[in-house]
Amino acid sequence: MKKIGLLTSGGDAPGMNAAIRAVVRKCFYHHIVPIGIYNGFDGLIKGNMKRMELGSVGDIIHRGGTILYSARSKEFMTKEGKLLAVNQLRKHEIDGLVVIGGDGSLKGAQSLVELGIPTIGIPATIDNDLARVDRTIGFDTSLNTVIEAIDKIRDTATSHERTYVIEVMGRNAGDIALYAGLAGGAESIIIPEIETTMEEVVCRLKNGQERGKKHSIIVLAEGVAEGFKYGRKIEELSGLETRVTVLGYIQRGGTPTATDRVLASILGGKAVDLLLEGEKSKIVTMWKNELIPQDYEVVLQEKHEVDEYLYHLSKQLSI
Repeated sequence: MKKIGLLTSGGDAPGMNAAIRAVVRKCFYHHIVPIGIYNGFDGLIKGNMKRMELGSVGDIIHRGGTILYSARSKEFMTKEGKLLAVNQLRKHEIDGLVVIGGDGSLKGAQSLVELGIPTIGIPATIDNDLARVDRTIGFDTSLNTVIEAIDKIRDTATSHERTYVIEVMGRNAGDIALYAGLAGGAESIIIPEIETTMEEVVCRLKNGQERGKKHSIIVLAEGVAEGFKYGRKIEELSGLETRVTVLGYIQRGGTPTATDRVLASILGGKAVDLLLEGEKSKIVTMWKNELIPQDYEVVLQEKHEVDEYLYHLSKQLSI
């Protein structure tokens, strides 16, 4: 293997740059030429790529986002687009590819494997919504961003004796809401995986009020409901003054935590190792605290499970 290409795709996640750095530096260590592909699969189709040097990844480990940029590509979703991508890889004599991204990006990587391109996937998404993966790159940083916001909102909620609904990202997965809600001491955590009725939430609010509680925090996963509508309904049913905060894209940016930097470095380095060992089709993951390459089918087809113990613990601790 003489050349390895790498790209980032889908939504950006803090730690992607650390993964890019690890892949590039590992390539140089093994005397392999790293080829950076810009703007994801769209850039791959267009041949938007160049050789990376050691200095290309200098001073990026602490930066959020991705220096290779990211873009959605409708063209790549077609058979013709995938064939154009394969032709570009062969034209530039790229022997193997590393794809860094979430489930959509990894599905794209899998499609290239099916067309004969050795491809290793690295899971990077703040949503943490992949099966058999302890943590995806970016989740820890996003989680800490949300917790910081909850802490600040709690100060205001206490001062004004209000109920606050905080809508967080995660698509159809509730991990951000669950972990942030538990860490932030939220009274209610609303996630897609476990149904929580509006009546139950209101009952908890009123019980808290009767005990003399001056404020309440409700963390709402975006996959359940739209924050402002949910907040209005809470206010109507409870009679309690309710404010809503939608954190939005602030959750995707920022300096990656040490946890995300280390995870990204480990997964990036292992991706290159796998290609050198002749592996053609794996997603490199941390699973049950072990570094384990897994089949695309396992990670992408199995359903991500939320930690129900943590959910029930959060309810017990917020009585």
